[in-house]
Amino acid sequence: MLLVVLGLVAAGGIFLVFLGFSLRPSTSTGQILQQRLMAYEDARPLSLEEQELQLPFSERFVRPFIERIGRVVSDRTPEKARTDLQNKLNLAGRPFGLSPSDFTLARYIGAVLMLGIGLLLGVMLQNILWLFLVPAAGAAFGYFYPALWLSQKVRGRRKEIQLALPDALDLLTIAVEAGLGFDAAIARVTDKFRNALSDEFGQVLQETRLGRPRLEAMDDMGRRTGVEDLHNFVQAVIQSEQMGVGIARILRIQSDEIRRRRRQRAQEKAAQASLKMLFPMVGCIFPTLWIILLGPGVLGVIQSGAFH
Repeated sequence: MLLVVLGLVAAGGIFLVFLGFSLRPSTSTGQILQQRLMAYEDARPLSLEEQELQLPFSERFVRPFIERIGRVVSDRTPEKARTDLQNKLNLAGRPFGLSPSDFTLARYIGAVLMLGIGLLLGVMLQNILWLFLVPAAGAAFGYFYPALWLSQKVRGRRKEIQLALPDALDLLTIAVEAGLGFDAAIARVTDKFRNALSDEFGQVLQETRLGRPRLEAMDDMGRRTGVEDLHNFVQAVIQSEQMGVGIARILRIQSDEIRRRRRQRAQEKAAQASLKMLFPMVGCIFPTLWIILLGPGVLGVIQSGAFH
């Protein structure tokens, strides 16, 4: 009986082996080689679902959810408010790639978070007055602080452009006088510097390569930054192009003029320093002097018993 069972098992195994060979698709040597190469290189094209599953959870769920809520909030915002906010974001250099809807949503989220923290603090203080005041103050802070932060970013970026403009114009002047074209000189500035002004010049070059007229792109740059010196420089370049004046001469004149304005602003701030130092002196130094000069006399009067 054991021999019969072993024979049946052996026969079944041989049958399965031949069945596997018969069901195996016939492939050529080239196809086999291609399959082996794909197995080693993992060159199989991924489906859309597999590509989405490879993304992190924040990209697959959190960010689309936030963008959806942001669009809902943005649709309920007036058009003028959205335009003004977009201009502010552009002036600030688009921090973190925020759009108007993202920024508005961030303000609401900040208000809700600070409201929750305020409620928690109010409960911990165990006072009815603080239970109302602290959450209200937290919600106001969470809502208005992003706007203040954005305004600070705008002022900082304008100041950075203002400080970088003289050096950039000097390099532009040298490059043009050395024989480079104006676009090539701007490209040299973007390669040499890494600041807000070089980013603006880089955007002008990118728009020009996409087909936008150079003068129009530069005029847009001068208006959106809000820096007076840069706007004056752009207008001078536009007038030189329209009137056929040599660009090198205009650049030299503008470079000297901006250097002169920078020196005047430094002298103006130096002249204002004495006036600005007056209030700290009155508030900090004079009380100390009064304590040193009048303190011993006041102590003597108190010890003599004049107030009794």
